[in-house]
Amino acid sequence: MNAPIAIIGTGIAGLSAAQALHAAGQDIELFDKSRGSGGRMASKRSDAGSLDLGAQYFTARDRRFVEVVQQWQARGWVAEWQPSLYNAQDGQLSASPDEQVRWVGSPRMSAITRAMLGALPVRFSCRITEVFRGDRHWSLQDAEGNSHGPYSHVIVATPAPQASALLAAAPKLAGAAASVIMEPTWAVALGFDKELETRVEGCFVQDSPLDWVARNRSKPGRDTHFDTWVLHAGSAWSRQHLDLARETVIEHLHGAFAELIGCAVPPPSFTLAHRWLYARPAQAHQWGALADADLGLYACGDWCLSGRVEGAWLSGQDAARRLLEHLQ
Repeated sequence: MNAPIAIIGTGIAGLSAAQALHAAGQDIELFDKSRGSGGRMASKRSDAGSLDLGAQYFTARDRRFVEVVQQWQARGWVAEWQPSLYNAQDGQLSASPDEQVRWVGSPRMSAITRAMLGALPVRFSCRITEVFRGDRHWSLQDAEGNSHGPYSHVIVATPAPQASALLAAAPKLAGAAASVIMEPTWAVALGFDKELETRVEGCFVQDSPLDWVARNRSKPGRDTHFDTWVLHAGSAWSRQHLDLARETVIEHLHGAFAELIGCAVPPPSFTLAHRWLYARPAQAHQWGALADADLGLYACGDWCLSGRVEGAWLSGQDAARRLLEHLQ
């Protein structure tokens, strides 16, 4: 009886690897420190309906990912989002010429990872702090001091700074993960009782604390009871104000939004702030996934490739492929 494979992290990368291994007949066990799947694809349920606070949309360029997204669409997990898109620079709004096809989870971003997870075995609210190898097998230790195992292989699918600590048994992999700089992002949601009188549904912003704003109700399948907006601060602003109180962050970004949007903005009836410490890698890498096949330790994530949702999915596929090749 073979020991199962452990996968730490249930964002797109971890679930992509899990699906590929499961399809190949491997036993897997998933772990996540959060209460649900999704990582930065997670959506937050709130008084103003469900809000995508992390990834706002994604694109598909690689042929393999395009095919998968088409399957997701056929199953009703994703829908195309066609926002009225703008650019903002020097306080001026102009329509964006961007013609890319954008996809969103339906009815919320986290619908994708929830569907990918399906009935796979997972332990939520379980933060793995250590990955160590015995004579033949791997064991995991969690923050409560509990031990999990034995496992034949381990795939670490967390943001790079967290991954480097879990990869200590393979110093080369740990060093590669430690070299990746991940940028933070403050995300704020604002909800208004009355619809704002603007045509903007998505906007790329320059010369402002903000770098992105999106109108939630413009996404397919969203609850339209409130006019809710999600604002993302830029990396530089987020880094400078990492430890600011949530109320102050909301105040700053609400002010920047009011200046930008070109219409009257009343006080919001609903606000929420979330700090993504590791929102995106500062630069792209071409690793695909990290592997020490002899040890049976692997790492994957958007930080191994492009920093995009597509990169995370491809990286998970790559980790699974390398693991399965080594088993043959």
